[in-house]
Amino acid sequence: MAAGDLWIDGAPATVEDLTHQALVNYGAYTSFAVSAGSVRGLDRHLARLTHAGTVLFGVPVPEPRVRELIRHALGDRSDAFVRVSLFSRDISPRSPSHEGPPGVMVGVFPPVPPLGETPLTLQLLTCARETPDLKHVATMGLIRARRQARLAGYDDALFVDVEGHISEGSLWNIGFVRDDTVIWPEAPMLEGVSQALIKAHLGDVGLKQESRVLTVADLPGFEGAFITNSATPACAVAAIGDHAFSVGTERLASITAAWSRAEAQPV
Repeated sequence: MAAGDLWIDGAPATVEDLTHQALVNYGAYTSFAVSAGSVRGLDRHLARLTHAGTVLFGVPVPEPRVRELIRHALGDRSDAFVRVSLFSRDISPRSPSHEGPPGVMVGVFPPVPPLGETPLTLQLLTCARETPDLKHVATMGLIRARRQARLAGYDDALFVDVEGHISEGSLWNIGFVRDDTVIWPEAPMLEGVSQALIKAHLGDVGLKQESRVLTVADLPGFEGAFITNSATPACAVAAIGDHAFSVGTERLASITAAWSRAEAQPV
């Protein structure tokens, strides 16, 4: 990610604050693209932070306060990629019991490209996100999985459990396509905001959907697959392991159109 600005509770980040975050791996975050001063799914990102604040710190930061801090960090920039992180200076490995509103760090960076401009190849890896309902800062497992896949010649990693149940990827959710239906894996995972926006609007573009437990053995029954995250509304998957998919550009365009139906909410 290119260099950007870091603000903590409305003030420029200090070395002390950043040292604490570098050494104490406890917190949560959400990230999103700002375009023309608005964000698709902003309410969902804020709800994610409220949930994380309650679970990790005992007290959430009020949503109006988070919005205020985002606006302050953006300044006069109307297009950017933003990461909002929650942390506490009073929590450390030796003293983990503090409860109270967390600090809010807002990072503002230049817009980022999608994860894939061309269809992706995915390696199946036995892996699971820790505390999957939280988008937390303990990301070593995710980065290591993506690194393993890249070193093995793939673009990224798709997670399965020891029984072959499919869940999510390193930085994204996955959906599968058969005829006019999108099939989502049902498994412990982080439901992404982009995934939720697509789900909310698939009917608007004439597509059906269902969620069910999926295994590696189900892959031959699908015509295609795609990944989605906040930087990537929809990117086709060319292959998962040894199983290749045809790339349905029309279906992919419809899925992207579903994401586009979500209202862009002003920060």
